[in-house]
Amino acid sequence: MGAIVAAIDKKGEDVVPQVALMLRELKHRGTDAHGIATPNSAKLAKSMKQIEQIVIENLSSNIALGHNLSQIFSNDHPQPILGNGYAFIFEGHIFPSSDASAVEILLRNFKSDIQKNCVNIIKKIEGPYVFSIARSDRLIVGRDALGTTPLYYGENEITCAVASERKALWKIGIKTTKSFPPGNLAKIDAKGFAFQPIQTIRQPSIKSVNMELAAKRLQNLLIESMRKRVSDVKKVVVAFSGGLDSSIVAVLAKLCERDVHLVSVGLTNQEEIRFAASVAEDLNMPHHVQTYEIEQVKEILPQVLWLIEQPNAVNVGIAIPFYWVAEIAAQTGCRVMLAGQGGDELFGGYQRYLTKYRHDIASVNEAMYHDVAYSYETNFQRDSQICAFHRVELRLPFVDSEVIRYALSLPINLKIESAEDSLRKRVLRQIAQNLKLPSYIVNRRKKAIQYATGVDRALRKLAKEEGLTLQKYIEKVFRKVYPEVKV
Repeated sequence: MGAIVAAIDKKGEDVVPQVALMLRELKHRGTDAHGIATPNSAKLAKSMKQIEQIVIENLSSNIALGHNLSQIFSNDHPQPILGNGYAFIFEGHIFPSSDASAVEILLRNFKSDIQKNCVNIIKKIEGPYVFSIARSDRLIVGRDALGTTPLYYGENEITCAVASERKALWKIGIKTTKSFPPGNLAKIDAKGFAFQPIQTIRQPSIKSVNMELAAKRLQNLLIESMRKRVSDVKKVVVAFSGGLDSSIVAVLAKLCERDVHLVSVGLTNQEEIRFAASVAEDLNMPHHVQTYEIEQVKEILPQVLWLIEQPNAVNVGIAIPFYWVAEIAAQTGCRVMLAGQGGDELFGGYQRYLTKYRHDIASVNEAMYHDVAYSYETNFQRDSQICAFHRVELRLPFVDSEVIRYALSLPINLKIESAEDSLRKRVLRQIAQNLKLPSYIVNRRKKAIQYATGVDRALRKLAKEEGLTLQKYIEKVFRKVYPEVKV
């Protein structure tokens, strides 16, 4: 785990100093080793100071890339790797895990046709990842089909660049940034970006199937997804609310014979914390609980905004409790955190799906597909960037290619029974019942994390004290964190 950056100067000038500047801006994503490379030279260092000295003394090129390493596992090695006429960085994870590093696995199969190799990575490799190759005339950049590892791109009149977080692009004067499209391969040269879709999420045809068979098939897929995501660890943390999704994640991890620790957070005197504690007791799993005060919400807000890089009130309300959970996960010594992201989008958890159902049933599948396909922008990037700060790797069992493909193929009546279905997610509730979860979990209504933890109420109170709406208050703090970025 770490940070990836890459850039090309459109005028053929030296871009290495800009790449080093981006690496420094992302040093919070990895401090164990640093690397910078041109198409024909790669240099590794133990500190950013050494990297800057290397830039001054040794490297010069109009194409370069760099990496900061956060060594979570023993087979995480410093990068970039120098090949025959190219430099290569792979940032992420391959499922199922192996004793060899992801880079070693990929390079074993690299042939002379680099473009074809890159296409095959996206087509055949499952996991959260991004990669970049520097050649003499171009950069080649790719991102996994589900977009679970963040990557952004942008350009100005001088430079084209990509980076793990927007702040690195902002640092070198690229003001307009976009999320790199998942499942795409980009060729980047002096003319700009040329994207090629390789493997993207598609809406499969809807298949008729009964609840019993659908739940059995989906449960098997979820168990296999979990096995892939915990195969290289003995201990995992689950971001735990006591609700349907996080309870299923916890039980599946336990079925895979892992040491499962549940983490719940919230403001003092939140009923949901007490509920989560009772669920954890019934599940017979270690439970770590931490409560906070409104002043701690105020204190952490600038840091969270710096990490998520957007002044969106809803995202902030989700990001703050997620920050706390990741922080506790790191304190327990656990480097892998599981969460239930994807469950609502795949199985109809949001109230807005029920609203659509009442007006046009046919539009519900389309809305859910759209939400799944764009979860990389709405959820995954935010959560991954928070976890990376705490040196914790986020893994999402619901966000698996086979799980997604099957879930999107299910008829709507297996997710929403009727226009008055206040529970929804019916097939997932059937799985919970099959897993022998208590009925009070199986039949519990969804409550969004920002409300369940009390964070939304705290933020609104802070905004009111300043005579502002919640959104205006978030924007005000954001401008202090990023004064040069337009809100």
